[in-house]
Amino acid sequence: MGGGTRNVRAGRGVGRCLQRKGGSYMQEAEPDRRGSQSERAGRDFRSQAGRCFRKMATLKVKQDLPPPGGYGPVDYKRNLPRRGLSGYSMFGIGIGVLIFGYWRLFKWNRERRRLQIEDLEARIALLPLLYAEQDRRTLRLLRENLEEEAKIMKDVPGWKVGESVYNSDRWTTPTVEELFNLRPEEEYLRAKYGFQWYV
Repeated sequence: MGGGTRNVRAGRGVGRCLQRKGGSYMQEAEPDRRGSQSERAGRDFRSQAGRCFRKMATLKVKQDLPPPGGYGPVDYKRNLPRRGLSGYSMFGIGIGVLIFGYWRLFKWNRERRRLQIEDLEARIALLPLLYAEQDRRTLRLLRENLEEEAKIMKDVPGWKVGESVYNSDRWTTPTVEELFNLRPEEEYLRAKYGFQWYV
């Protein structure tokens, strides 16, 4: 089976070779099978076939070869990493770190709550002093405004300096406009928008 296949392939190769030489060998042998022309065609066919066989036999095929000096050594050993901590050890360490972190968190929350209480107590203790200072500042501004109002409205007959605009005897906290209306514009803007600019 294999030999027949090789013969068929060889015959095909010879046929292609003869066709490159100048036509089909069957067509050359076709005119006369009995005369001298037929014998000449047969001899030509055999000679051309022999040359094609020799050419195919001497044809060099490029084959993959190893590099000069051969291949280097092949590392076929298993490169396993060094075994570290076991799963139980890593699980225990994780639980320990988690417990320590929660302990530190609870401790800091307790300390922060204590600091907030201390700050709140300090603010409560200082609140009367802050209110007193604010009231003194308000009264000083009102006195300066009354003096300035007396200077401005001295030529207006029937004007009462310091008359309240409210029909009530109760104390009404003056607004920013009332306190700083007669002050320089910078002080008025700082008192009205200073906290917003700061924030």
